[in-house]
Amino acid sequence: MSRRRIHYAWVVAAAVFVVLLCAAGVRATPSVFIVPLEREFRWSRALISGAVSLNLVLYGLVGPFAAALMQTFGIRRTILVSLTIIAAGVALTNLMSAPWQLFTFWGVLVGLGTGTTAMVLGATVVHRWFAARRGLVMGLLTASTATGQLVFLPLLAAMVERHGWRVVSLGVAAVVALVIPLVALLVRDRPSDVGERPYGAPPDARDETTAPINPLSNAMGALGRAARHRDFWLLAGSFFICGATTNGLVGTHLIPACLDHGIPEVRAAGLLALMGVCDLLGTTASGWLSDRFDNRWLLFWYYGLRGLALLYLPTAFELSVFGLPVFAIFYGLDWIATVPPTVRLTTQIVGAADGPIAFGWIVAAHQVGAGVGALGAGVVRTTVATYTPAWVMAGLICIAASLLVLRIGRDPRPALAL
Repeated sequence: MSRRRIHYAWVVAAAVFVVLLCAAGVRATPSVFIVPLEREFRWSRALISGAVSLNLVLYGLVGPFAAALMQTFGIRRTILVSLTIIAAGVALTNLMSAPWQLFTFWGVLVGLGTGTTAMVLGATVVHRWFAARRGLVMGLLTASTATGQLVFLPLLAAMVERHGWRVVSLGVAAVVALVIPLVALLVRDRPSDVGERPYGAPPDARDETTAPINPLSNAMGALGRAARHRDFWLLAGSFFICGATTNGLVGTHLIPACLDHGIPEVRAAGLLALMGVCDLLGTTASGWLSDRFDNRWLLFWYYGLRGLALLYLPTAFELSVFGLPVFAIFYGLDWIATVPPTVRLTTQIVGAADGPIAFGWIVAAHQVGAGVGALGAGVVRTTVATYTPAWVMAGLICIAASLLVLRIGRDPRPALAL
C-alpha cells in the first residue's frame, strides 16, 4: 500500500506563511525604533511618525498592483523582488543621517516591499493552489500577518533596549535575506509547474492561465469592474472600519493608553503579544467557519463582538488584574477574523479572475481606515486628554458595520450601471 504524498500546495502555503510572518515582523519594527531615533537624531516624534504613516499608506495602496504583478510576472518573482527591497530598505537605515533617508528607506522601500508581501499574496496563493479548504488556508495565512506583528513586538522592544536599534535593524534585514533562498527553492507559480492540479480540484480541472497584461491596466480594470457591484462597496466600507478599529486604533494607541493609566510599557507590549496568540486561533477558526457557514453572518458576529469589546475597554482599564487580559483575549480572537469571510465574499461578488485584485483594493480601504483611526484617536487624546471617546466611537462604528454587512447579497441587481 503506497504512502499518501503531501500535496505541493501545502508546501507553497507553508513557505508563504514564513514570508508573511517575516514581513509582519518588519512592520512591527518602526514602533520600537521611534524613541531611539528620537534620542539619537533629535528628530521630532511627528517627523518619525510621518515616515511610518507613509509606510502604512503605501502598504495598503500597493496591494492591488501587487496582485496584478503576480498575475503578470508570477508569484515567485514578485515575492523575491519584494523581499530584496525589504532587506535593502531595513539594512540601509543604519547609514541614514537625514530625515529624507528615513522617509526613503522606511517609508518608501519598506512600505512597497511589505505591501507586496501582505494579505493579497495570501489571497492569490489560495486562489491558485487550492480548490478546497480555501477558508482554512486563508485563515492561517492571514493569521501570520497579524500574529507575527504582535508577537514580535515585545521581543524587538527587548532587543532594542539591550543591543540598540542598529543591531536589531541589521538582524531583521538578515532574517529577511535568509527567506529569499527558501522562496526560490520552494515556491512555484501554479500547480501545473510541478505537474499537479489545485488541491481538492476534480481530475478534469484545468489550470487557469492568463495572458500577459500591463499590471497598471490590470489593477485599474479590475477596480472598474468591481466598482459596478454595490456589494463591493459594502465590503470596502466594512473593511475601512476594520482597519480603523484594529491597526489604526488599538495597534497604535493601546500602549500609550496603558501608559496613561500607569501600566508599564513591557506589560502593555505583553498584552499585544497575547492578542497575537489569540489572533492565530481566532483567524484560523474563522477560515474553517467560512468554508461551512454564511459569511455575511460571520462578519455580523465578528464586527458586533468587536464593538462590544471596545465599549468594554474603558472599564477594563479600571479593573485591577483581569480587566485588560480579558479584553486582550476577547479582542485578539476577533482581531482580523474578518479577512477569510471577506475574501470569499469578494470572490463570489466579482468572480475568481478579479477576486485577488479586487480584494487588494478592499485592503487599501482597510489601510486608509487604519490611518484615519490612528490620526483620529491621536486628535481625541490631545483635545480631551483621554482616549475614552475614541474607544466608544470605535465600538459604535463596529456595531454599525455588523449591520452593514447583512446588506450584502440583498440587492437583486448584480451590478450597478456606471
